[in-house]
Amino acid sequence: MAVKLNHTIVHSRDNRESAEFLARVLGLEVGAEWGPFIPLDLANGVVLDFATIPASSITPQHYAFLLSEEEFTASFEQIKAAGVPYFADPHGKRPGEINHNDGGRGVYFTDPAGHGMEIITRPYGYQEDAAC
Repeated sequence: MAVKLNHTIVHSRDNRESAEFLARVLGLEVGAEWGPFIPLDLANGVVLDFATIPASSITPQHYAFLLSEEEFTASFEQIKAAGVPYFADPHGKRPGEINHNDGGRGVYFTDPAGHGMEIITRPYGYQEDAAC
């Protein structure tokens, strides 16, 4: 059997706010509330189930999303239009910049619950001639 990630629960202060924030940035639709979860379906079949928990219980996690060049441009425009601070690096030492790691583009930002989000156009270790 091929093992695939099916879903994960994303802790948030407000599940709807966090799901709608990420959906807006990524150009996705928020799913119908299911019990305590607000789902966000990704193209590879993985579902992010946003759950509201007390803010003091949230441990920031990192979520990285691989986008096409066109999707990156649209997402990056959403980030800038919303006034969300962004960085070229995960430590926030290069504010207001994007990176060009592995020949692509990437940017880091934080969601409303404090999770580190990343959008990239090339997977880490990508080599142009290896993709052909």
